[in-house]
Amino acid sequence: MKARFKPKYNIKKGDNVVVIAGDDKDLAKPRPVKQVLVDEGKVIVEGVNIITKHTKPSAQNTKGGIIKKEAPIHISNVMLWDPAQKAGARVTRMRKDGKTERVFKVKKSKEEDKK
Repeated sequence: MKARFKPKYNIKKGDNVVVIAGDDKDLAKPRPVKQVLVDEGKVIVEGVNIITKHTKPSAQNTKGGIIKKEAPIHISNVMLWDPAQKAGARVTRMRKDGKTERVFKVKKSKEEDKK
């Protein structure tokens, strides 16, 4: 991604996220983020988008064979897990005591929307 400024994402390594789109979509199961690829706008999530990679024998791996590993998925296909709501939630940034904190947005119920 060639941009003048580096994009800022609300997802960090170690966060729990839910996959909201794709083959591994599961809105009820939070999974930890292994790595965030900021330049590509992708994340590697544990147990999601598993690929099989065929490797040749080498000095480090004398047998070679088939290896299963996680491939990156686009960052827009995941959402941070909010343990209080027990669901994926949107995030906003708030400044407190000179530090920026991530705060979950509260989901409005349909009854409140009618008022």
